[in-house]
Amino acid sequence: MLTAFARAFKTPDLRKKLLFTLGIIVVYRIGTNIPIPGVDYRNVQACIDNAEANQGLFGLVNMFSGGALLQITIFALGIMPYITASIILQLLTVVIPRLEALKKEGQAGTAKITQYTRYLTVALAILQGTGLVATARSGALFQGCPVASQIVPDQSIFVTVTMVITMTAGTAVVMWLGELITDRGVGNGMSILMFISIAATFPSALWAIKEQGSLADGWIEFGTVMLVGFVMVALVVFVEQAQRRIPVQYAKRMIGRRSYGGTSTYIPLKVNQAGVIPVIFASSLLYIPALIVQFSNSDAGWATWITANLADTGATPHIVLYFLLIVFFAFFYVAITFNPEEVADNMKKYGGFIPGIRAGRPTAEYLSYVLNRITWPGSLYLGLISLVPTMALAGFGANQNFPFGGTSILIIVGVGLETVKQIESQLQQRNYEGFLR
Repeated sequence: MLTAFARAFKTPDLRKKLLFTLGIIVVYRIGTNIPIPGVDYRNVQACIDNAEANQGLFGLVNMFSGGALLQITIFALGIMPYITASIILQLLTVVIPRLEALKKEGQAGTAKITQYTRYLTVALAILQGTGLVATARSGALFQGCPVASQIVPDQSIFVTVTMVITMTAGTAVVMWLGELITDRGVGNGMSILMFISIAATFPSALWAIKEQGSLADGWIEFGTVMLVGFVMVALVVFVEQAQRRIPVQYAKRMIGRRSYGGTSTYIPLKVNQAGVIPVIFASSLLYIPALIVQFSNSDAGWATWITANLADTGATPHIVLYFLLIVFFAFFYVAITFNPEEVADNMKKYGGFIPGIRAGRPTAEYLSYVLNRITWPGSLYLGLISLVPTMALAGFGANQNFPFGGTSILIIVGVGLETVKQIESQLQQRNYEGFLR
């Protein structure tokens, strides 16, 4: 692998892409450490050092921002608004006929959908930025911090608007940096930035586990967590690469004196067809009731019950509901992104068929049957992986600080595999040996 990296840097155009990507990553990481105007940075650092952040509410967004959210920097919102906008547009494509027609128009339609995604990202950034500023002003961003209410000393309208505009502009810059990496760098830009944001939290999270440990000054807990992490990575790589290949045969066609078709191929159905989207959906849905309670400041029975059972990530109702939501959204997302009838119609149109299955409706029913069979293990795998930080390592006090679990490990492994494949393909185009021998 190291030899392949050396050869990649010896290739002029590939070296230029890699260096450009690294340069954008440096700019992004610098932006995640620059505080926005109107924030008392000393009080923010005091709360981060001396108080336990409200990970139950803000842990997911803070992870996607590389720790910038709790530091209230210009890139505090990170790429979360863009991810949310992309998911919303993807769901609306199935519901709104206009968007579905744009998707079928090819590159021109995709460009318009991308533009709509940018507009929606800015709108969501304004909304989320306003919510973050309001939370910081009220002192609810941190728990048990005596100076939490002094994070924003000047609470005038001008300062508040300036903070929201700064964070919205930061989100727009992050979106632009991601698109630059996609166009002129290596890999998908947004995925790379997401990868870097999550990886940036690993050293501090691992060191916190070591500091909190009691066996051999925490080294036994640290080693156990590292061992579990390697096992988790191996499991995720195995499942993410697993797929069911459905063979497809194309009939021969004579056009003039030439014969076309007659080839054999396959339809790859991944075990985890939905990716990390169900985990994000489930986390966001469980985030809403806890957020309502926090802003309502109510002592009613329903608010107490939500705080004890849904806001607490270690509570049994939260664990059970989280697992069931992940399984449900796995089936839901696969159902809206893979249409067996459309695939069967396209196969029939071009003379393709699955051996032993009639073309048309029987093919669609067979694809739907296979897809449901492999989605079950995929959804259960997603649920179990997501519960690892809460259940398996609760005894170490690692819970939310455990990096090798849930959304983080799925994104790290998925983006890493995809980026390595892209570098591998570019090396093979130049007749070099890549990562895989």
